Amino acid sequence: MSQVDIFSKHAAGSKGTERAPMPTQPPEERVKNFREVSLGYSPETARREASRCLQCRHRPCTKGCPVGIDIPGFVRLVAEGDFAGAAAVIRQDNTLPAVCGRVCPQEVQCESLCVLGRKGQPVAIGNLERFAADWERENREDAASKPVSVNGKKKGKVAVVGSGPAGLTAAAELNRLGYGVTIFEALHTPGGVLAYGIPEFRLPKDILAHEFKELERQGVELRTNVLIGSTLTVDDLFAQGFQAVFLGTGAGLPNLLGIPGEDLNGVYTANEFLTRVNLMKAYLYPQVDTPLYLGKRVVVIGGGNTAMDAARTAVRLGSEVMVVYRRSRENLPARREEVLHAEEEGVEFRFLASPIAIRGDEQGWVEAIQCVNMELGEPTENGRQGVKPIAGSEHWLPADSVIVAIGQGPNPIISRTTPGLETGLHGVLKVAPETFMTTREGVFAAGDIITGGATVIKAMGGGKKAAQAIDRYLRHKNSRLIGQSIGEV
Repeated sequence: MSQVDIFSKHAAGSKGTERAPMPTQPPEERVKNFREVSLGYSPETARREASRCLQCRHRPCTKGCPVGIDIPGFVRLVAEGDFAGAAAVIRQDNTLPAVCGRVCPQEVQCESLCVLGRKGQPVAIGNLERFAADWERENREDAASKPVSVNGKKKGKVAVVGSGPAGLTAAAELNRLGYGVTIFEALHTPGGVLAYGIPEFRLPKDILAHEFKELERQGVELRTNVLIGSTLTVDDLFAQGFQAVFLGTGAGLPNLLGIPGEDLNGVYTANEFLTRVNLMKAYLYPQVDTPLYLGKRVVVIGGGNTAMDAARTAVRLGSEVMVVYRRSRENLPARREEVLHAEEEGVEFRFLASPIAIRGDEQGWVEAIQCVNMELGEPTENGRQGVKPIAGSEHWLPADSVIVAIGQGPNPIISRTTPGLETGLHGVLKVAPETFMTTREGVFAAGDIITGGATVIKAMGGGKKAAQAIDRYLRHKNSRLIGQSIGEV
């Protein structure tokens, strides 16, 4: 179908307002395994969905994308059946299209600005991005296996600390700009939160492995099991000849409830729980060395995507799961799709309730959690709905384990071991808004380490901008040094 035909059908009003649904595993099957829930579009479905795009001249969807993908451009190519071309357009601005197509909240970013959404459903931009990326990975393996000439990387060396979405994007952009890049990852597996925090049923780990293989093919060096701030310091990196350091270590330090009983056996932070399952394969115990006890009844505290990941993972491990959230359903910060999937899989929700204590048995294991009912109040300064407890509404919920998923902040190890780094509220690093440079000369940062917990795509957007700022900084610095040398002569 030509673009003229597409526009003619839109003008005639013969195009439907419903988007193509994403096929999924049946709930009764998917709770028995960790295979991916959403199965992806077929080529025919992708072309049909892409043909709904109006190709708006002002491109509002692109304005809603933190990394600035040419969305109408790639969608048009999908509609025409040029899937390789569509993937190439996406990769001009997005290092991780297969990841973003799965885990990014397009519904509140690019899709929220789609013109079709005014009278119906917006184009399924995220599903189409995933389709194009998956098609490229599955059909161009031969090309991906060929090494890329690095050409000596004449511009100098940059160290990237952390291999999550911000670090991965910064490394890819710096490599593209001609720098020799080394990524330092504290864990034994690269990927950061993409590897340890997001379950297999949402983001298959072979997709991550493919992306890192591609980065290494392009000349980026990856060093795992190196904890910057302990194994090496930022000063050590400069001493090794790196001209700039990018910090993209994310927000991996979990927030705690601060209530009695939080130190009982059977109380987990979501970070610990998901790391044990996703990275250390605790669900295979005793075939692996990582034990994990949940029991029959699990209570998850929180309402974000991490809480949904924890709840849905616990269901797959055989537990009955209840999510306790202190605000109403309408205030849930988790993606609507993740909430619906959780409900389909049997997760129970208790809204307007907040934990105040955890009780244990004689052996020190969790046996119940006490909550108080809440009521909504006036919006707070950050725009969220305020809540307050209802006197006399305290009650106990039986629980064999509790998973706390109420947010996280940056790990302080780098800020404490790097002279000159200043931190702000909740331990985030202070950076200059336009340059992403920290208060330490030559040290840059982006992603959750400067914002607190946010989305994958926002961290990627920050990583890309910071890499470009590093390039400007080093070009200016090197030109100044050259000028000084000439003056000395």
